[in-house]
Amino acid sequence: MKIIYILIAFVVVSLSANAQQESSDVRSGNGLYQSEKFTDAEIEYRKGLQKNQKSFEANYNLGNALYKQGKFTDALEQYKIAAALNPSEKTKLAATLHNTGNALLSDKKIEESIAAYKLALKANPTDDETRYNLAFAQALLKKQQKDKDKNKDQNKDQNKDQNKDQNKDQNKDQQQQQQKPQMTKENAQQILDALMQDEKNALEKAKKQQVKSKKSAEKDW
Repeated sequence: MKIIYILIAFVVVSLSANAQQESSDVRSGNGLYQSEKFTDAEIEYRKGLQKNQKSFEANYNLGNALYKQGKFTDALEQYKIAAALNPSEKTKLAATLHNTGNALLSDKKIEESIAAYKLALKANPTDDETRYNLAFAQALLKKQQKDKDKNKDQNKDQNKDQNKDQNKDQNKDQQQQQQKPQMTKENAQQILDALMQDEKNALEKAKKQQVKSKKSAEKDW
């Protein structure tokens, strides 16, 4: 990303040199920007816009000052305004679109940045810096898509392994259940017969005890 920052600085200096007709606020902002005092430069550019809202240089350079502060969304808004002013020089429009691509790329909006770089090249086909940034953004997008596909495959394999383990556990439980001794009809009848025999024996034993007790109670006088 350092190369992108350098490219922006180059474009800003080129346009600032042609901004002699701008207000003193814009010229002051340009000086502060070149001294890397981006917050102070932003203030001066905003002063210039208060005097002339349709100033291409004030809008464009304000976007650059905002970009340098990491305010990418605000920078994009200024570039949009600058491009809408339809500058007569194709190089100015190309520079605006170039830096729009830089702001989008810095904001991780890779596909949108690619579209902006392509428009910049359409306005200025000889801009090698834009051509380089376009190739860089396309490489990033390709890598992002490759990583996404890789993660998708990993998740798919992980889910497959989990399902395999679950099926394995289910089969194991079924096998264990099948290995347990099953109660057949014959086993049940045998157990029932045994219980009935035990009950019958208990009744006969109780009856004998009652007879014995009765005899013991009949004494001879």
